[in-house]
This record gives sequence, structure tokens and C-alpha cells, in this order.
Amino acid sequence: MSTTVERPTETPKNADASPEAGSPPPVAPEASKRRALGRGLESLLPSRAAVVPVVQATSIDAAMPEAGVPLEIPLDKVERNPYQTRTKFDEAKLAELAVSIFATGVVQPILVRPLPEGRYQLIAGERRVLASKVAGKATIPAIVRHISDEQAMEMTIVENLQRTDLNAMEQARAFQRLLLDFKMTQEQMSLRTGKDRASIANYLRLLKLPAKVQAHLESGELSFGHGKALLAFQDPGVTLRAAERILSSAMSVRQTEIYAQSYLNTVRDGVVKETSKYKADANVREAEEQLQRKLGLKVRIEDRNGRGKVIIEYSGLEDFDAILDAIIGR
Repeated sequence: MSTTVERPTETPKNADASPEAGSPPPVAPEASKRRALGRGLESLLPSRAAVVPVVQATSIDAAMPEAGVPLEIPLDKVERNPYQTRTKFDEAKLAELAVSIFATGVVQPILVRPLPEGRYQLIAGERRVLASKVAGKATIPAIVRHISDEQAMEMTIVENLQRTDLNAMEQARAFQRLLLDFKMTQEQMSLRTGKDRASIANYLRLLKLPAKVQAHLESGELSFGHGKALLAFQDPGVTLRAAERILSSAMSVRQTEIYAQSYLNTVRDGVVKETSKYKADANVREAEEQLQRKLGLKVRIEDRNGRGKVIIEYSGLEDFDAILDAIIGR
């Protein structure tokens, strides 16, 4: 976990100064929640003192303070990180953070590295930068690190993976970059990010899904659990049709898992192929689909001139209980 950087009791005379002179600004709840970057990023940074003063600076050519001391740098000199894997931000939470920053300033400095012509590249803290701009701030406290492109990329990806609000595909692509660009094993990724190896493997497998299904995961229409269950279909066309059915039927993750398992069972048993002995008409097929959406299980209706049977396939006691719940509402 990164070391907390406290605001000094005596407020500096800068754009983030409290309107009440002589009294330290209160720490906003939102700001206090975002003090920690995580142990993975900490392992990439040198240690620093817990309480440090803020130094005013407008250019990297200015005298650099000791390591770990934040500079107050102009926001318009901060460039977005090209290695950033995060693409979406919660607008409501960003607005809340902006209100907090407007009232009390930025509690935890951002992390940047110097660029030519007095500019800086962001490594960690994009939400704080965006919210500070919304709050109308001109400067932001920042810790400057002289690091390589490779170090900047790794630190950005690891810091992002420790967030809780990344969507499934953002996490999958972040793990992919650690795999391809840094040749990390899943064990090494697990140590750096705190994620278990099984989860990392499943996130990477999501990249095998069709592009349209990945888009549904990225938008939040489908969850990580849905995506994991959809991997069972394997065939891209079947997977895409299954995803559309899951969305239209508003299936839960559990219903999706049952649906996928039922499909696999029917494929294994050769039931999915129509035979000359039994071909359902359009009305019967529609009834089958309605029952399948309702139950989340494979359903067949064998109709012969108004007489026949309804076959509901289940693969375990949980499936059987779901059938009873749907039929008798117990």
C-alpha cells in the first residue's frame, strides 16, 4: 500500500488554499478513501516520508526538491498517459470528487514523470486530474519520478488493476499487456496486483470472445460472470447468438451458466440437430424458446397433432430446484 501524503497544517498560498485562513481544511470522505494505491505499485516506488511539504513549481527546469516531496504543477502541463488501459469513468463519482477538491484541495498527490519543455506525463491519478479541472483548479500537487517508458507502463497498468471499478475488458487488456509487453507469468501478475491466478486466467480468456460480446462486457451490459459462462459456447456465431438471448431475456449469471451447460449437454447428446422424425413448427419452437428464457434450461416440446410432451433437461439439483421454483413458486 502506498504511503499516505498528508496536507500540512499550515496551508500553502496556492490555488488549493482553504478560504478560511488560519485553520486546516477538513479531509473530504471521498479524498480519504483514495489514499492507497496498493502494494503492487508500492513495490515499484522508492520509500518516502509520510508527511512532506508542497513546493511550488511551474517547470521541470526549476530546482527539484528532495525525492518524494510533491511539487505544485500546472494542470495544463499534465499529459494523459498513453499506457492507460482505463477507458471509462463514473461521471457521478467524478463530480463528487470535484466538489471535494473544490472545497479542500487534492489530499493525495498524483504521480508524474518529466517530459521536455516543462511538461509532465501522468502515471497515476487520472481521476484527480480530471476532477481538479472540473473544480476549476489551476495546479495540482504531484510527485515527480524520473523513470523509463517501461517502468511508466508497468506502474500505470498495475495501479489500474488494483482499482475496483474497471470493467471486465479493461482488466483483461491490462493483464494482456503485462503478459505481452513484460513477459510476466500469471504468478508474477498475481504477486504484483493481488489478484488470484484463476481470475487472471479467466480475464485473459475473455479476449477470445467475439468483438461484439466484448463490447457488451465493456459497456457493462454483461458482467465478468456472464462472459466467463459464454466461453463454454466456443463457436463465435453460437456465442454471439447466446449473448443476444441472454441480454434480451435479462438472464442472471446463474441462469447463463445453466443455459450454457444445457447447450453443451444437447450438443454432446446430438439433440441440437433436427432429424426427419421430429421437426417442430414455428409455434412450437416459439413456445420452446419462451420456456427456455423463463427457466434458463434446455426445453423440448414434442407435439403430435395437439398431443405430446414437454421435456425439461437439468444437470443437477440446483437446476431441478429452479424448475420447481418456476412451476410451483415455492
